[in-house]
Amino acid sequence: MITLYGIKNCDTIKKARRWLETNNVDYRFHDYRADGLDAELMQKFIAELGWEALLNTRGTTWRKLDETLRASINNADSAAALMLEMPAIIKRPLLWAPGKPMLLGFNENQYQTYFIEV
Repeated sequence: MITLYGIKNCDTIKKARRWLETNNVDYRFHDYRADGLDAELMQKFIAELGWEALLNTRGTTWRKLDETLRASINNADSAAALMLEMPAIIKRPLLWAPGKPMLLGFNENQYQTYFIEV
């Protein structure tokens, strides 16, 4: 089953979900806030995508953090701990289809290419 990870009120998530539904792609939505996120899944994300790609340093959640805390996020362990504590800081959407690489972010052309090969 294809899984779309994110937060339901995110505008980019809404665009991705609309694209999936318009293109009749069967998927399951996993809301980090409602469905949770555990350390094992976070480690899978980091192993494939890297913590730097997952950590959204351009968003409001990151900008609201204390400068000392931001400076302390300098490796996979510290980033994972922060993302588990504050899932809104994870770049989204994250799309995961069995047997395919994870896809981070939303771009219609990337989704089209991704699903041609599914």
